[in-house]
Amino acid sequence: MFKDRRHVWKEEAIAVPKISAATVVQHRAQQERLILDAAHAILEETGDVTSMREVAERAGLARSSVYHYFGSREALLNALVQDVFPKWTERVTNAMAAEPEPSGRIIAYALANVQLVEEGAHAVGSALAALSPGEALNEQATQMHRAIQEPLIETLTELGVQNPEGLGELINSVIHASTRLLESGQQPEQVYAGLTAVIGPMAREMQSQKVQEIKGA
Repeated sequence: MFKDRRHVWKEEAIAVPKISAATVVQHRAQQERLILDAAHAILEETGDVTSMREVAERAGLARSSVYHYFGSREALLNALVQDVFPKWTERVTNAMAAEPEPSGRIIAYALANVQLVEEGAHAVGSALAALSPGEALNEQATQMHRAIQEPLIETLTELGVQNPEGLGELINSVIHASTRLLESGQQPEQVYAGLTAVIGPMAREMQSQKVQEIKGA
């Protein structure tokens, strides 16, 4: 019993990291980044974060160090959601912003989402969505998913679509089908071409109708 307790004290002593950054704030940010990267890698490889010890081992830290920065597994998962989805949103938004026409923005939205899957980012998002560790995390993930879809809804609204949310769901269902093709082993170029073949004509037709409406007015 006493031997085990001494072992815990030893681990806790090791867990206090030396400050290598210029400030304590910078050091904390570095350690949190190290832990998040370790958790990301585990999620991409296994689809789950089974324990804080596993994350600590991957990060090269004592388990108590991980708990020092993230008090629980759920807290770590919340941090992962905050880390992953804003970057996803930025990537999609930037791809759409580079297109001058609404139809091009719709195609860019679809392609950017599937490209992120091909690059491995989707593995983290999918794993987090499947874990369901608590209502707070689920609500946070839902809000961030909405943020990702928001520029698509805005573009569909600009085109005068009567039910932009419904059509947005339809477009996302095509995107999800494309991601499943990727995950089944189909070549990315084939998936991108198929996605564009489905989304492209629809997007261009909507834009053409909008142009005709403007001319008719």
